[in-house]
Amino acid sequence: MAEVAVVIVNYNGGRWLDQCLRALQAQTFTDFVALVVDNGSVDGSAALVSRMNDARFRLVEAGRNLGFAAASNLGARQAARTPFIALLNPDAFPEVAWLEALLDAARANPRAAAFDSTLIDAAHPELCDGTGDLYHFTGRARRRDHGRPLALGEARPEAPVFAACAAAALYRREAWVEACGLDEDFFCYMEDVDLAFRLRLNGWECMHVPAARCRHVGSATTGVRSDFSVYQGQRNLVWVFVKNMPPPLFGLLLPLHVVLNAGALVVLLARGQGAVGWRAKRDALRGLGKAWAKRRAIQAKRRVGARAIWARLDRRLWPGS
Repeated sequence: MAEVAVVIVNYNGGRWLDQCLRALQAQTFTDFVALVVDNGSVDGSAALVSRMNDARFRLVEAGRNLGFAAASNLGARQAARTPFIALLNPDAFPEVAWLEALLDAARANPRAAAFDSTLIDAAHPELCDGTGDLYHFTGRARRRDHGRPLALGEARPEAPVFAACAAAALYRREAWVEACGLDEDFFCYMEDVDLAFRLRLNGWECMHVPAARCRHVGSATTGVRSDFSVYQGQRNLVWVFVKNMPPPLFGLLLPLHVVLNAGALVVLLARGQGAVGWRAKRDALRGLGKAWAKRRAIQAKRRVGARAIWARLDRRLWPGS
């Protein structure tokens, strides 16, 4: 049995997938199985898996576009006995010691369930793409150090961060299973923040691992600020807050969350994406009943109180860009 199942969700990612797989094959840590879950690609990229000529690399054909969350869960189930699950985007290219660094951190931090990488902007390698995800008390999530000089990101210590960016992250399987994996209703975007929140409520920590370095294109398939990505992100940010924010923080912060959503609509209207913004918020409200049912289940089994969550939130007056 391998120690790590690396799940790569592919949807027409042929432009990047080969480079991703080759980088994974070159890892100094070799005790892994790589599961490429293909979401019905039509660009021939699924065939790249067999061309690896490596028994550790397997193709899982979903048959249709399940979305990132459901496809990741499918991949994780295919190697159900591995102690760790790693998620890696097809447009993410890990350095050779990436997995080794993540596993070292996991062994050194037994109360942490998620381990985050140093993401480097693939187009501008002098810049950070992110050093973990922050979650503001209003409900806005963002990547820490995104667009900042890489030297600043590299200076980050191995220390807790709110969430691991699922473009290149490691999870302890026992915690993943306990939290029921990624929420498939999210389809894609913010599902990693949602999982991190649930892990925290269950008493687990998330660690940023600066030595786990990975170049990342970012939004390679969906497009930066595309209508698709805006819709998914704006809908899902409502569900993350509603499902996970514990009492009494939920009641105290809900008015600020409403203001955040209203402000987002104003910004999107000015950007010419008002219609997609309204559709996202409408569908978020339509899904509140289901989200509230999930909230009841999540909050009923949480092991930490509001004070522990407040300590990990981004508490600045404005979350920044």
